[in-house]
Amino acid sequence: MTMNWTTLVSVEDLAAHIDDAASDEGSLRVFDARAVAAIAPGATHPALLFKAGHIPGAQYADLNNDLSDVGRTGLGRHPLPDSQTFVRKLGAWGVGPRHQIVIHDAQDGSMAAARMWWLLKLLGHERVAVLDGGLAAWQAAGLPVTTDTRTFAELERYPGQFDFTRIVDAEAVRARLGEDSGWLVDVRGAERYRGDVEPIDPVAGHVPGALNRPFPLNLRDGRFKPKDELRAELRQFIALQSPEHIVLMCGSGVTACHALLAFEHAGLHGARVFAGSWSGWITDASRPIAKG
Repeated sequence: MTMNWTTLVSVEDLAAHIDDAASDEGSLRVFDARAVAAIAPGATHPALLFKAGHIPGAQYADLNNDLSDVGRTGLGRHPLPDSQTFVRKLGAWGVGPRHQIVIHDAQDGSMAAARMWWLLKLLGHERVAVLDGGLAAWQAAGLPVTTDTRTFAELERYPGQFDFTRIVDAEAVRARLGEDSGWLVDVRGAERYRGDVEPIDPVAGHVPGALNRPFPLNLRDGRFKPKDELRAELRQFIALQSPEHIVLMCGSGVTACHALLAFEHAGLHGARVFAGSWSGWITDASRPIAKG
């Protein structure tokens, strides 16, 4: 079976091809993008978890150091990495346009496999997918993990750059606030959206007019719901809005990518991510805030 996975891949399908991830000549590259949520201070660093056991052939991608540039200010907790820095990193990992890329995190893809999936899509890399169920599903299937660290021959930087037309910034969101609600979807938990609690960011609430659909609604037992079921639910939620008019946001631009993956898996193409999301929105006190 040819690998042509563009949204999700099952543990069974990945396992059937995992030997292809073992050599420089192989066409498969696997990445472990496990991250720790900001609401879990004191948790074991995922790089240490990776060293303790990971899918054979996998390389580790760090949310803060590889998939973000936390040195940039005013753009939220996980600002996008510089495009040229990221393509050089891909080359250092031995990744080129010919590769099928599979990314996983500990479980459902929200921390931060979907983030890396989105960054690669922004470069125009189509054959990239998230492992449905993540490392938990892999291990539940009785599949092996290893402590061996695999590196690959370095390549030239990946030949591409981010397509910024597929990224939404705060000013673009602000310019659309006068539109009828329904185009902006906040995927944080309902209590954070309402502003009842805010365990991470210094200001509570949401962007006025945003609708709330917490990202776990896309899942069942740690995996994405079947395509047709998810499509029906999302279509009902966005009502008359076209998918390409939808903007997805979260706390820092990580779980919004998980929601984008759900839209794409469901065949609702063209939604975009507000990269700075809530933590970026609140860096400018002139931007309006709603509660409730």
